[in-house]
Amino acid sequence: MNEIEIMTVKQVAKYLQVDEHTIYRLARSGKIPAIKISGQWRFKKDIMVKWINEGSLENLNKEE
Repeated sequence: MNEIEIMTVKQVAKYLQVDEHTIYRLARSGKIPAIKISGQWRFKKDIMVKWINEGSLENLNKEE
């Protein structure tokens, strides 16, 4: 199993090609699927892929 299943803020930022601060803001506001474990945000990669495929990034850009 080579693929990362649980991602950090840094990994998600790199994956989505956005700043880490953007990921923190989105996670806090509930606009990106995330969970907080021991005070640190974590993201399931398969859920992130589904979120992207459903067009959430496009909808997000319209809101900002």
